Amino acid sequence: MVLGRSKKTQNQILDAEARSAAQPEAPSQPARKLPEKKGVPTPTRRQQEAARKRPLVHNDRKAARAAQRKAVQDQRAKMRMAMETGDEKYLPARDRGPQKRFARDYVDARWGIGEWLLIVVLIFLFASFLMTEEARALVAFSLWALMIAVIIECWWVGRQVAKRIDAKFGRENRERGLRFYTAMRSLQMRRLRLPKPLVSRGQYPS
Repeated sequence: MVLGRSKKTQNQILDAEARSAAQPEAPSQPARKLPEKKGVPTPTRRQQEAARKRPLVHNDRKAARAAQRKAVQDQRAKMRMAMETGDEKYLPARDRGPQKRFARDYVDARWGIGEWLLIVVLIFLFASFLMTEEARALVAFSLWALMIAVIIECWWVGRQVAKRIDAKFGRENRERGLRFYTAMRSLQMRRLRLPKPLVSRGQYPS
């Protein structure tokens, strides 16, 4: 009996030693925690994640603004080039379409009084300082007559363009404001017209 108990006790001691050897030794001293700032609440997990993501979001917005700014600059450059070449793809909406192209070509192919109106008015303004009262009154009367002739010409050119467009595209398909568009272009100097003229004098569209 004594030998059986001693053997059993010995086995228990060996088992206890084996378990204690398998377990990691506990640190002699607990890890020291950094002192927390007084009066500042501990950030939550959501706040910590938001703080980590904030720089990425800021960089993404900055890159998006830069890309948008570059796209706008490229679009403006293409539009300026289209004003020189007449490329329909990048023209402004007010100048786009075959009917607007027809009206521009018709106006650019003809000689008109309206394109010289601005030059005549500027000459009159500068020359009026050197004229007598009688000469100034005579030139002013001539200038009014010229302006009336220009108004009649704008009406006539707009009507001619409308008739030709009705014959080519159909009256029901004529764009609104086409006669006004034609009249405004006929009042501009040929060199200052935008989009630039693409036809020579006398080269009327068919």
